[in-house]
Amino acid sequence: MPSVDTPVPVGAFALLFLAFAVKQLGADFLLQSTWMAQGKERGSGWLAPLCAHTALHGLGTLLIALMVQPALWWLALVDFAIHTAIDRGKALVGQRTRLPHTDARFWWLIGADQFLHQVTHIGLAVMLAAG
Repeated sequence: MPSVDTPVPVGAFALLFLAFAVKQLGADFLLQSTWMAQGKERGSGWLAPLCAHTALHGLGTLLIALMVQPALWWLALVDFAIHTAIDRGKALVGQRTRLPHTDARFWWLIGADQFLHQVTHIGLAVMLAAG
């Protein structure tokens, strides 16, 4: 395999990406309450539960950034905004399609949501590792 020069240290990137994966697990599955999970999917009254949920993501990113590159604290705001957009988009698609849990496309939607979150984390990890 050819050598690839990169301004991003691979070891730091890998550890940061792992930290973001743990943050994703915590924010999306361990710390997300029923009020957040069900509320952000509603047709009305969704803003508070969605923002409470995505604030968990932003807080996790803030903690990671403060440990590694405190000057990049603002990446938490970027993460909050991106997670809000992704989760609201998933909710809108879910409302329009009304796919039951038994339909494979429901799980594809969940997978696409998680994929977009992980792509976001790759970018955040690169920024922190290169910073």
